[in-house]
Amino acid sequence: MQERRRRDVLLGIDLGRGELRLSAEAIRRISMYPDEFVQPMRQELTNIGFQELRTPAEVDAVLTKTNGTVLVVVNSICGCAAGRARPAVAIALQNESRPEVLTTVFAGQDIDATTKARSYFTGYPPSSPSIALLRDGKLVYMLERKEIEGRDPYAIAEDLTTAFDRFCSTTRAAGTN
Repeated sequence: MQERRRRDVLLGIDLGRGELRLSAEAIRRISMYPDEFVQPMRQELTNIGFQELRTPAEVDAVLTKTNGTVLVVVNSICGCAAGRARPAVAIALQNESRPEVLTTVFAGQDIDATTKARSYFTGYPPSSPSIALLRDGKLVYMLERKEIEGRDPYAIAEDLTTAFDRFCSTTRAAGTN
C-alpha cells in the first residue's frame, strides 16, 4: 500500500473521495499521442535533414547559439501538417537559397519544447502547424496555421521560397541534398 501511494504521488494522482484527479504537472507530462503513432510524422521531416528539438534546453541551445538562419517547423498530427505543411517544406527546400539549420518540434507531443520554441515567435499566438524562420536568433518570417490550412502545398512552398530568397544564403542546409 505504501509503495502504491508513493507511485501515485510521483505520478500526481489523487484518489481522494474515490475520484481520479491528476495534478497539472502530471497532465503536462502525458503526451497526447503515443510515440509509435507520431513517429512516421516525425520522420517525414527528420528524413530530409531536420533535427528534432525535444526539450526546452535543446530549443535554447539551437535558437540562441546559432548564427545564420534556422527554420523551425512546429509539426502536428493534424491534416494541415500532413497534407500541406510537411510537403510544402520538402518542396521549398529544393530552392537554391535555404536555411542553414533545419529544426522541428512536435506540438501535443513534446509540449515543453514546443512552448519554448513558440516563445521565440514574438507577436504570434500559438498555432500548429506553423513554420518560423529565424536569423541570428531573431524571428524574421512566420507562417501560421491560418496561412497553411486550405492552401495547396505548392502555394505554401512558394511563400517559403520567397522568404528563403529574402533571408537565407545560397549555402546548402545541413542534411539536404
